Amino acid sequence: MELDPLLLSRLQFAFVVSFHAIFPVFTIGLASYIALLNGLFYKTENPAWDRLALFWTKVFAVVFGMGVVSGIVMSFQFGTNWSNFSYASANFLGPILSYEVVTAFFLEAAFLGVLLFGRGKVPQGVHLFAAIMVAIGTFISSFWILSANSWMHTPAGVELIDGRFHVTSWIAAIFNPSFWYRFVHMGMASFLTGGFVVAGVSAWFLLRGRDVDANRKALSMCLWLLLVLAPAQAVVGDFHGLNTLEYQPTKVAAMEGNWETRGNVPLLLFALPDQEAQTNRFELGIPSLASVILKHDPAGVIPGISEVAPEEQPPVAIVFWAFRIMVGIGFLMIGVAIAGVILRKRGTLYTNPLFLKSLVGMIAMPFVAVLAGWVVTEAGRAPWLVYGMMTHAEGLTPSLTGGMALFTLIGYVAVYAVVFWAGIYYLTRVVRNGMLPEDEQKEVQGEVERPKRPLSASHTPFDDAEPARS
Repeated sequence: MELDPLLLSRLQFAFVVSFHAIFPVFTIGLASYIALLNGLFYKTENPAWDRLALFWTKVFAVVFGMGVVSGIVMSFQFGTNWSNFSYASANFLGPILSYEVVTAFFLEAAFLGVLLFGRGKVPQGVHLFAAIMVAIGTFISSFWILSANSWMHTPAGVELIDGRFHVTSWIAAIFNPSFWYRFVHMGMASFLTGGFVVAGVSAWFLLRGRDVDANRKALSMCLWLLLVLAPAQAVVGDFHGLNTLEYQPTKVAAMEGNWETRGNVPLLLFALPDQEAQTNRFELGIPSLASVILKHDPAGVIPGISEVAPEEQPPVAIVFWAFRIMVGIGFLMIGVAIAGVILRKRGTLYTNPLFLKSLVGMIAMPFVAVLAGWVVTEAGRAPWLVYGMMTHAEGLTPSLTGGMALFTLIGYVAVYAVVFWAGIYYLTRVVRNGMLPEDEQKEVQGEVERPKRPLSASHTPFDDAEPARS
């Protein structure tokens, strides 16, 4: 069987990007939260804020390190697997990625050391300033990366001459038509991810009765944030969808499973898209609701997938179901945030075991939603590498063979498996230690024997972790 280098290269890049994406989307929101905690401690001198800041800074350090390690090879792949694209887009993407390094990565690197190791060694105000700079650096980084990615979806400010993109307007290219929608949508996703992780870990601590005062504060803050951001993200997503309908109508058609251009398009809750037959099997939907959402008119006409040739269609089933996973988790987030308000009014927010356990279970959901969203975004662009201007096949390295692509794919999977295991191991240690004093941390790690005490909660994911050894 002949190995397809194009398919394997796409799978490789998808794997690397997906693995890397889960770390920045967490650290962006977490960095701002750490800056806020340091600010609250600076203003109030309440030690609870300091304990929270110290704990989440440790988590941030591990996740940030995993993000750096996993992200290094992405730019490397541009040269090995996508050399034609690298050559063609160098006039724009080269400077953009360099700006990201100079303005964001250097900023983060300069102040990250102060944030991690300056506690108690530099004035408190300087430490707070370092935390703020690290948070700003994460947003600057996402600005440049999302500008580059958005340009690939809605290219602007360039001309394609003799196989190379030449910039005609830097403003138009950087602030391309989909940039602000993606930037806001991704920024809010980062805060939602950080919020649910902090809420879930705080709930886990509360179930075990550990540092109740500090973790009540953390949980309360996060639930107020989620109550605002979860519904707001749905609104931003709607605007993003309308922008996508204007510039990438085939992607929206795949998201909705709409094969023919028509009005009164139902919102499909379930379907099995059959791309070969250009139709859906076993449809279940709400009549005209897709037209109402996308056109604000029940009779609104939505373009169909069949408007483009089969070779220019994205993988419909993947886009269709990834979109529903993302939206479904979004509604679940809204439901959890509303449940938090109800329990807060009843006075049982911090003591309801079912709700606290549900928050622990929600820790992974934002990451799944982010990955599903990236699948919709990137798979929905296929077969275009730069939408409407360069296909994946045109951007591939000409001399790349299927065997070479398979070898590197297997290598990346193996190395990243080690990185992921090591990261989860150390994150588990940090979480199990929590905000305990050093002597109590040794007890948690099994270095000091003590009688077992009954737990107030049932089995949780962190209980499966191997006890840490010093």
